[in-house]
Amino acid sequence: SGPARRETRQRSWDPMGRRIARPISEALRVVRERAAPKTPLAAVQSAWREAVGDAIADVSEPVSEKDGVVLVRCSGSVWAQELDLIQRQIVGRLNETIGEDLELSLRFVAS
Repeated sequence: SGPARRETRQRSWDPMGRRIARPISEALRVVRERAAPKTPLAAVQSAWREAVGDAIADVSEPVSEKDGVVLVRCSGSVWAQELDLIQRQIVGRLNETIGEDLELSLRFVAS
């Protein structure tokens, strides 16, 4: 095995020899991925709203993780209880959204 090579990106050029800019959304996605800590909590926090939807995300927030258990703070005990009942579906959606099969469980608590 030789020295590590730096990955080269193929760039697009227009007919006049000018580089074609990539969309700002793509550039921001790359920056966000590079800046985000690579922890299960960070992955869950990034995917939370997309995975659970606005209604649930507005009343809940993943706040910590220890030994594969993510603590989710909820706006009330009724929400905590209801979300606990659908925990499997939420974990499935999180794994789908994240694109990995994270071995985790959720613990919902009222704030």
